[in-house]
Amino acid sequence: MPRVLALILAGGRVNELGVLTHLRPKSTMPFGGLYRIIDFPLSNLMNSGIDRVGVLCQYRASSIVEHIGNGHSWDMVGRDRGVTLLPPFQGLSASDWYKGTADAVYQNIDFIESVRPDLVLILSGDHVYKMDYQELMGFHLDSGADCTCAFVYQQGRRTGPSRFGEARIGQGDDQRGGKVLGYREKPSEPYSEWASMTIYLFEKNVLLDALNENASRDSHEFGRDILPALLEYGRNVHGFYFKGYWAYARTLEEFWKANMDLLGDIPRIDIEKWNIRTNLEHESISDRGPALFGKDAVIEDSRFYNGVRIEGVVRRSILFPGVVVGKDAIVEDSILFFDTQIAPGATVFNTISDICVTVGKGARVGRPGGAITALGAGVSVPSGIFIEEGTHLEPAQGMRS
Repeated sequence: MPRVLALILAGGRVNELGVLTHLRPKSTMPFGGLYRIIDFPLSNLMNSGIDRVGVLCQYRASSIVEHIGNGHSWDMVGRDRGVTLLPPFQGLSASDWYKGTADAVYQNIDFIESVRPDLVLILSGDHVYKMDYQELMGFHLDSGADCTCAFVYQQGRRTGPSRFGEARIGQGDDQRGGKVLGYREKPSEPYSEWASMTIYLFEKNVLLDALNENASRDSHEFGRDILPALLEYGRNVHGFYFKGYWAYARTLEEFWKANMDLLGDIPRIDIEKWNIRTNLEHESISDRGPALFGKDAVIEDSRFYNGVRIEGVVRRSILFPGVVVGKDAIVEDSILFFDTQIAPGATVFNTISDICVTVGKGARVGRPGGAITALGAGVSVPSGIFIEEGTHLEPAQGMRS
């Protein structure tokens, strides 16, 4: 059995998520009423029996440090296993920070060498999916590949320039995937229906050679630089077909939609069956009391956990611990992060509220079916105020993630 080291790229922030990532990287965005997005790759690793992990963090790394801790929530504590947090070497200039995904791994070559893996599995920390990485590894070893990348089919989803790398994959007898014949990073015109999931499995020496060769260049990204170089130099690169659910929550709309995929009679995301773990000590989740409901409470097609109190109406929404929905208040098609308070008589539609938001009595936020409204951490909406749909309010000063 080859020795595997997993590296999770967890430090990025995207402007498309706006006020929700002012205080955290996208990988620690709260998700599904209890979890963080990085819980998905961490749980996939746990379920795949891979328990030597490095987490490459940079932007607002404190939320990652607090959430992951020593990895005990994912059973990654013990002899010769564990989670290591890998911030950049902070020097005197911006050049000392990670300059791209490939540079982030390059700066940690010493860590890779210290673990002495045969294979290095590189993952993005901000995707929602369930994958058994042992299946990826089996395909990689059977094909004799130098590098294997995971791809997801995107028929009918492509509009305009792609936001993903796209690969043309040879058709052979192996239904699990095939040899990568060509690759384009975010092409302006359709190149292939197979989109990169930012999952790369490398033979260690192949990875180190590629990183060292790339180090002197101006650009340091796996999709833009490393993969094209491997193909140019004739390396054996294979593509693995992933056929399950996959969400890239890069925009508010995508993030909202992925959360809504937890709802309905047959949810597309079944967190319990996927065996997703989280750190129950983060946000003091394990210390909160049971959920409480008033005699007039109405709850339809929603998810909530301990520490929630509902006295009003909640429909098609996701409530994190500590959320309070007051009497005669209405919350629909919304995602309310930890400790959000909705006062009596307030209405909230198509809204994502960050932690510790307060909506005053009789206030109205958003419209049914309207554009998504986003309320930054600690925002206080005064009583009787109307917040128009699509509004994004900056976090209050001094807030944490």
